[in-house]
Formats: sequence, C-alpha cells, structure tokens
Amino acid sequence: MIGFLWNATRGYRLRPWRSPYLRWRIETYCGWKAEQIGFARFWQFCWTRRRELWRFLRWAGRMVDSTTKTPEASSNRSV
Repeated sequence: MIGFLWNATRGYRLRPWRSPYLRWRIETYCGWKAEQIGFARFWQFCWTRRRELWRFLRWAGRMVDSTTKTPEASSNRSV
C-alpha cells in the first residue's frame, strides 16, 4: 500500500493535490475537472471517500504482492 502511494505521489509527495496523476484519477472517478482540484477539494475528496480509498489501497497492495511472488519457490523442489 505504501509503495503505491509513494509511486503515485512521485515529485509531489509534500503536495499530492498538485500531482497530475492523482488529479486525473479523481477526475475520472468523480467527474470533477482536474484544473479545479486544489488543496481543499483534494482533501475533501480524500475525507469523504476514505473508506473506498483504503479499500483500493489494500487491493493495490494485494496486486503488487501477487505479482512479486516468484513461482520459482515451488518449482525448485528436489525430484
């Protein structure tokens, strides 16, 4: 989960409301124009959708975990 947040806010970690990627994601999710998303609107979105965002971050973490597991661990057994 932290890895996704770290990558999603690259270059904008101290001011995530300025991130073009996060603005685009909010725009496609709720229809607000990306140019209209500032500090207050960004945090309003995060607060009102906090459960959905938490669920998404858990899902993203599971997806990363499932893709980073190597299948070699099960195929390295001695015959």
